Amino acid sequence: MESLIGLVNRIQRACTALGDYGGGDNAFSSLWDALPSVAVVGGQSSGKSSVLESIVGRDFLPRGSGIVTRRPLVLQLHKTDDGQQEYAEFGHMPRRRFTDFGTVRQEIADETDRITGKTKQISPVPIHLSIYSPNVVNLTLIDLPGLTKVAVEGQSETIVEDIENMVRTYVGKPNCIILAVSPANQDIATSDAIKLAREVDPTGERTFGVLTKLDLMDKGTNALDVLEGRAYRLQHPWVGIVNRSQADINKNVDMIYARRKEREYFATSPEYGHLASKMGSEYLAKLLSKHLEQFIKARIPSITSLINKSIDELESELDHLGRPIAVDAGAQLYTILELCRAFDKIFKEHLDGGRPGGDRIYGVFDNQLPAALRKLPFDRYLSVQNVRKVVSEADGYQPHLIAPEQGYRRLIEGALNYFRGPAEASVDAVHFVLKELVRKSIGECQELKRFPSLQSTIAAASNEALEKFRDEGRKTVVRLVDMESSYLTVDFFRKLPQEMETPKGGKPEVAAAVDRYGEAHFRRIGSNVSSYVNMVSDTLRNTLPKAVVYCQVKEAKQSLLNYFYTQIGKKEGKALSELLDEDPALMERRMQCAKRLELYKKARDEIDSVAWVR
Repeated sequence: MESLIGLVNRIQRACTALGDYGGGDNAFSSLWDALPSVAVVGGQSSGKSSVLESIVGRDFLPRGSGIVTRRPLVLQLHKTDDGQQEYAEFGHMPRRRFTDFGTVRQEIADETDRITGKTKQISPVPIHLSIYSPNVVNLTLIDLPGLTKVAVEGQSETIVEDIENMVRTYVGKPNCIILAVSPANQDIATSDAIKLAREVDPTGERTFGVLTKLDLMDKGTNALDVLEGRAYRLQHPWVGIVNRSQADINKNVDMIYARRKEREYFATSPEYGHLASKMGSEYLAKLLSKHLEQFIKARIPSITSLINKSIDELESELDHLGRPIAVDAGAQLYTILELCRAFDKIFKEHLDGGRPGGDRIYGVFDNQLPAALRKLPFDRYLSVQNVRKVVSEADGYQPHLIAPEQGYRRLIEGALNYFRGPAEASVDAVHFVLKELVRKSIGECQELKRFPSLQSTIAAASNEALEKFRDEGRKTVVRLVDMESSYLTVDFFRKLPQEMETPKGGKPEVAAAVDRYGEAHFRRIGSNVSSYVNMVSDTLRNTLPKAVVYCQVKEAKQSLLNYFYTQIGKKEGKALSELLDEDPALMERRMQCAKRLELYKKARDEIDSVAWVR
């Protein structure tokens, strides 16, 4: 019967080893929360600790006045074969066996103080204790701080609320069985445990009522109305407990002897004799174990579903994190090249439109470059005053006869020099976009996240290549501008002698007859140069993007990492290992993920093997 409970205990113990336990904010506590357990709830001095010790058959819990239980105690009982020695193990001290239960009591107190200090404060961080004994049933019990009504000296003013909230985090879970402990010498209507149980389990399906201190009731009174369900009815029967007296505790009365005395009390009691077979700590332990067995069986499908879902998620996460790297140089080189190709693929997707970012390059050509060309100061440069100055200086001591050819050339060459700025700015703008796409591609390459050293190396190699492409792009666009100024279109000069100018109120005259020193003459020269510059501007607006794309974008797509590939092939094993030096946090995450995956798979296999055992 107890095979399933033992299985749950083993899974919970494995969860504890990984820190995957409930009652806190742990992100991986879903499996623990899905496994049924029994939480012991009661007011201070209700006899909770005595009930637990009676079930275990050992005196192992700290005692004293006020709040003694200041941290949750997750107690896992493991039934062993008859004749085997009893021992205990703490989750925070794995592989150390305690055979002296007085030492267990002291370690619980010491471990509590490590978190809370030697104060009366509480902490939600649980203590995990496993007890292996032939005298117990397979069971997981959670001892919680006793509910209180007022804060005493040395406690926080919110202690009452803090304890209730902590208890609710456990008993509020749908897979938690509530063991509500109330003293028989107090009115059940005032029971803190019953009050809280009613709030979180209004139907009573998960609540077991335990009545302690039956032997301490006033003479002439009894608790039959409670035990027989007339005072407060639960779906499960009430169980009465007779704990050891303080005198027995002081005399270190053996728990086995105390159990025998408890059986005798009920068997010989005139009030409770007819209920003797369903009273006592031994019956309570068996009742809980049987119910827990049924509880687990009913929830096996949901537990299995959760485990299968978690396995799929962990498998996916491990694939995302990547598998361990081989140690030989050939495999490491292959891995590096594969990672580089994964990065390069994402980078190309950004450029080709599979991912966002490449459209910013088009924005450089469609918005930034035209805007920069429009802002060039040609109006100022081709003003009448500047044209007169340039033409006059070009003529020297001999004025031009027909057309100021040298003046035209100097004006055009000077104007075309202004195109260098926008041309180089386009190169720099595209370079910035490409660098940003490299950074984004590295960040989006999931395979690279494992290797910060390789990320930095690829980024450096990519940026070095982009710098070379930018240098080549600058040379090319500047060359295009220089080409325009190195040879002026012949047709432009041939048309000049035929141009006519019409004086005010007169007939058209040949340009040569116009006063070569008049303002109209220089305005006409400026207008001619402006037309030519506009023609060149239209040409550069089309050719500069082609040059930039050819020298930078196309090269980045085709040969961004070519130089890096050449260099990486020359590296030895140690240098390759350094590139594949993973982030320690990522390695830890993978290791924890692998451990959890192993836990879930083992749990699934064990559930499959014992789920239908009768």
